[in-house]
Amino acid sequence: MELKRAIEILDGEVLTTSVNLNRQVKGGVGADLMSDVLSSTQPEALLLTGLCNPQVVRTAVMADVTAIVLVRGKQPPNETLQLAENEGIPLISTRYGMFEACGRLYQAGLPCLERPVSSE
Repeated sequence: MELKRAIEILDGEVLTTSVNLNRQVKGGVGADLMSDVLSSTQPEALLLTGLCNPQVVRTAVMADVTAIVLVRGKQPPNETLQLAENEGIPLISTRYGMFEACGRLYQAGLPCLERPVSSE
């Protein structure tokens, strides 16, 4: 799915300036624990999260996330915006909560890119 289509589905607001809206996202992941993102997210995912701190961007870079969607209308601090701009990670805000945002994307055909995490 193209990033611009995901933004339309979520009635999203693009927060970063240098965004390639034609960029492809292979699937989605919803998480607030960055350790879960690192351990279970497949590359080129769209990350939906309620966290707005710079660590979200750092984690997205390490996990090869295509873009970050901030749920519940959250707006990140300037430090997070600047880091996202520097790293080339699009930041998007949606008014929808995590459950509804993930559901809307899944219903539109975006697959899940979460791998199971072993409890061992």
